[in-house]
Amino acid sequence: MTGVSGSERTSKRWGVSARLDELFHTVSLYAVPVAILLLSLLVLFFQENQYAVHGNLPLSFQARGDLPSSFSLEAAEHAVAATPELRQYDTHLSEAPVWFRVAVTPAAANESTYIEFPSRHAQSLVCWRDGAQQPVGHGDRTGVSGGIRVSKAGFSINLGRLKEPAILLCQGTFSGPAHLTLTAWPSSQLSLSEKEFHRSTGLLEGGLLTLSGFVLVTAIINQEWLYVLFAAWLVGNLRLAANSIGADTQWLERAIPTDWDAFVRKLTFAIYYVLTYSLFTQLFRRELQRIGLRWMVMALQWSGVLLFSAAVALPYAHFVPVLWVVAALGIVIVLCLLVRILVMTRSRVALWYSASLAIVLFATFSEVVAAAFNARALAGTLNSVTAALFSSMMAALAIAEQMRAEHQGKLQAQAELRNAYDVTPVGLFTLDDQGAFVRANAALHTMLGIGALGSHEFRWDDFFGQSTWRMLQDVAQQRGESELEILSLPQPDGSSNRYLVKAILANGRIEGSLQDITERAKTMEQLRFLAENDSLTGVPNRRGIEKSLEEAIRTLSDTRPAALAYLDLDRFKLVNDLFGHHAGDEVLRQVCDRVRQRLSADQSVGRTGGDEFIIVFRDATIREAGAIARRLVDAIAGEPYPIGNRAFQVRASIGVIELAADMRVPDAISAADRACREAKKARRELVVYERGASAFRERLDELRLIDALDAGLTPNSLYLEMQPIMAMADPGGSLNFEVLLRMRDGDGNVVPAHRVITAAEENGTIGMIDKWVLSSTLAWLDAHRERLPKTLFVCVNLSGASLNDEHFIRDIFATLAEYERVAGLLCIEITETVALHDLDNTRRFVDRIHTLGGKIALDDFGAGFSSFSYLKDLPVDAIKIDGAFVKSMLTHPANVAIVEAIVALAKNLGMRSVAEWVEDAETLEALSELGVDYVQGYLIARPQSPEAILTADSAVSFIRDPDLAMLLTELGDEYYAYGGRTRMQ
Repeated sequence: MTGVSGSERTSKRWGVSARLDELFHTVSLYAVPVAILLLSLLVLFFQENQYAVHGNLPLSFQARGDLPSSFSLEAAEHAVAATPELRQYDTHLSEAPVWFRVAVTPAAANESTYIEFPSRHAQSLVCWRDGAQQPVGHGDRTGVSGGIRVSKAGFSINLGRLKEPAILLCQGTFSGPAHLTLTAWPSSQLSLSEKEFHRSTGLLEGGLLTLSGFVLVTAIINQEWLYVLFAAWLVGNLRLAANSIGADTQWLERAIPTDWDAFVRKLTFAIYYVLTYSLFTQLFRRELQRIGLRWMVMALQWSGVLLFSAAVALPYAHFVPVLWVVAALGIVIVLCLLVRILVMTRSRVALWYSASLAIVLFATFSEVVAAAFNARALAGTLNSVTAALFSSMMAALAIAEQMRAEHQGKLQAQAELRNAYDVTPVGLFTLDDQGAFVRANAALHTMLGIGALGSHEFRWDDFFGQSTWRMLQDVAQQRGESELEILSLPQPDGSSNRYLVKAILANGRIEGSLQDITERAKTMEQLRFLAENDSLTGVPNRRGIEKSLEEAIRTLSDTRPAALAYLDLDRFKLVNDLFGHHAGDEVLRQVCDRVRQRLSADQSVGRTGGDEFIIVFRDATIREAGAIARRLVDAIAGEPYPIGNRAFQVRASIGVIELAADMRVPDAISAADRACREAKKARRELVVYERGASAFRERLDELRLIDALDAGLTPNSLYLEMQPIMAMADPGGSLNFEVLLRMRDGDGNVVPAHRVITAAEENGTIGMIDKWVLSSTLAWLDAHRERLPKTLFVCVNLSGASLNDEHFIRDIFATLAEYERVAGLLCIEITETVALHDLDNTRRFVDRIHTLGGKIALDDFGAGFSSFSYLKDLPVDAIKIDGAFVKSMLTHPANVAIVEAIVALAKNLGMRSVAEWVEDAETLEALSELGVDYVQGYLIARPQSPEAILTADSAVSFIRDPDLAMLLTELGDEYYAYGGRTRMQ
């Protein structure tokens, strides 16, 4: 006999349970809803309504609303009896008392007969029977008495069991657009009808409040605040429906004070309009932007403002016509917009919302529209109760459609997210709190070589180690998105990959991404190396060596001295020009190798560009650095550099400076560069500047001056002096002078002019200074022209950098045009080198100066590589002989010959000659014999202040030596005897 094992019995029990579970689910999901639907249809069509009424009889009556209040009961009855009978009487917003008369027949044989006055607008009612003087009853919204009682929305009167017809005369007051009808009821049927009325009211209120509450809870849970607005709108539907059936005098089974009724009704309509506008514009915000028609939306908006204002300010009778107009306008505008939206969007959600809004907007206001146009049929078929029922149904459908659309959107988003999760090239993962992988995409599987997660548990520290897991936890707990670079555990070959990890903590799990940046990290390391190292030689570049220099200065102390060397290869350009850049590159590599071999670990060399290098000597005194530099010079020049079948001999010049703690990196390099240039110029191979060396101090002073110029010039930092230029033919006949630039430092000391100019040229402010000198000179001449009658010309020196700047040229000609009255006195001095740099441009500049009446002088003529041939094509007015020739004329006979040649050349070309640096009488006599036109120097006068120039009569006014004055008189006479000229023309 074969037995059944325990595991097989357990498996069978689980199988039966699963099938039962599936059966219950099917019955609950399909069978029960279908059964409920079928049962409801059967009951609806085949069972009698337990609230069905019969025996009610609409009555014809006579009515008048225009009788004076002074009429007696009899007079009123006679007046009403004369009017025709009708079934409905409309007050048309009149609040005057209405008299009506009706003949009542018994409604049932054995029951009391009741006359119902169903108007919800009825405010009071009093009735008399068969001409009696005492009323049968009295009733208003505060209470009833006698045979009158409250019935449904209005009143009813108990006539008892009638044996024969009775005549009933009543007076009533009404508010709003009242429609007066009368109905005779058997007491039992009226009671049944009242029960059905209250039941319907309760169902309407309970159903809409339940739906509104459901929508509100849904909105709060899902944080969809649009549904809050929709819930409030449903409550508005309820109040309008209650108003339609006359049940708006209570709320939640509590009566609203009678005095508040009119105001509450007005406010209900106004608030409902505002809610409808807000709901409509929020539901279709995007659609309204798409279709345009902004003016229609604004019309709706301002109509709401008008309606709300009318509700607050106007009485009910006057408010109702405003409501009719606004309601009609709102219906037309909203329906137009809805049609446009549906045509353009074709959204099912928009369709249901539109249907709900359309029904409510049309049906809710049908009664007021019917009252305005006396459309009784419309009022009988469509009202606010119908609107509330239909809009509730449409709202349910809209919410269902919205939920379906959102659910489909979520499913689609999840599918897209899942697809993106699987195909993204970045590794994505989810870890539990123990570091085990819960989920991972294909990219992560590939990166880490992970198999199927279900087959084996993989942990984070299996790939990155326990310390990295703790780091990942710290990163994930930080607010915002954080990232971390980590290394994987070593692979069998010893290598590790580098990854970038981003992670956040969500629901107790770590969600993150993993990106392999191994190649990027290698590239970045290479880029960082190239950013601070020279790709040709492998030594640091300017940026890298400046970092080393900055560190050396920062750590400088008495126990840790440091020095800096600037190394420049001599005539290295010839190697590139004659044998190509390949040979030059190889020479540079070998030079770097020789230098590095002779430097210690604390010393570093860097290439700043071309054939120039910087060497930082850390922990070395200036003497030690100088000794190392001497060995470097010897090593570079000691042996030739073999390149292929050729060998090159290379020499170097080095400048070494002692570093100070207050030095800046650019200043230190500039000082070392100056020392190197001095070594190259003097052909000394090595120049060493100790910290106290005069040349070193001068260079630092120049750098500080450059900083001062960079910071901007203060008005008192620059000033002008003027050195007289004397005419040899008539020393006392003119007062000409050269304008000289001067500058005071912060301590008030005068800075040498050549240092100011050198610093300005280095930092690029020379153009600004030249412009200041020129404009200041012209402004001074213009202000004192009448006090300078003997001034024929004023020399102003402009730098080559300025004259090669088109913007500067444009500005100076604008300045000359501004001072046209004194522009003819100006004589601009330009150096020979600047003039030859661009001869055509110089010629154009000279011509423009001549057009304005100014003059041009060639300054320092003879100091450069002079070429006399260009002078015939350059129409300058004067030649200023370089002072170096003049000062040494009497000691070097060759200089006399040079000066004589220049003077003769000037005379032959129609130019004037000016000799500078005249410092003794013997030189003056020699110049006179050579025929020089003008002289300038300390012998005549030192540079003077502008005030001293204004007080002088001529250049001779500054001569205090009587012997020199007599000599000038004699020389003047001799000058005329030899046919000299006196003026620069």
